[in-house]
Amino acid sequence: MLKIINLSKSYKNKKVVDNISMEINKGEVFGFIGHNGAGKTTTIKSMVGIHDFEEGEILINSKSIRKHPIECKKEIAYIPDNPDLYEALTGIAYLNFIADIFKVDKNEREEKIKYYSEQFEIEKALGDLISSYSHGMKQKLAIISALIHSPKILILDEPFVGLDPKAAFTLKDIMKRFCNEGGCIFFSTHVLEVAEKICDKVAIIKGGKIVAYGKTDDVKGDKSLENTFMEMIENE
Repeated sequence: MLKIINLSKSYKNKKVVDNISMEINKGEVFGFIGHNGAGKTTTIKSMVGIHDFEEGEILINSKSIRKHPIECKKEIAYIPDNPDLYEALTGIAYLNFIADIFKVDKNEREEKIKYYSEQFEIEKALGDLISSYSHGMKQKLAIISALIHSPKILILDEPFVGLDPKAAFTLKDIMKRFCNEGGCIFFSTHVLEVAEKICDKVAIIKGGKIVAYGKTDDVKGDKSLENTFMEMIENE
């Protein structure tokens, strides 16, 4: 469903993503792990069509994000690590705005908004301005907006940041069901305990290069994922 082939991206003649390749298949949760500045967000922004890149290819269901950006973006949903929402809108107005962009019909959007807002316990706040929301509430709204058009691929940058324990549990449950229904998820995280529990595959990136990639159990071996990660970033 999602394939990255020999991707390289540079800033000011310095490679921040250096010839990386990964593949995420239907039904998989894929964890992308690295310290700050390792190249995670740059990779993700290239995947979703925000950044151009010098070398390589990114395929969304066999379509190139460079050659077919609109078609690809219809099939994905992206949540950045710090979502910039239109704070002058109410929560419900924002969700309807996103639904309009993706041409989601009235009945489907109402059903999804009701379901997910109840799951994340923000249904009573949807009539309030987004400017009044806490960071966690904004994160919940961004997650709902990402799900509203039934994407096939979720691409999430640190999705658990700012979520309370109950909301984090809800998101993990939604992620599992999303993949069980035929989607796939690519997400970056610093919460390695979560990655170890829910990810089918992981990749560890350091200095723009992939230093480990494969099934989670194969990458971590007989250690915790956290211990494996610390050894790799210190010794590689």
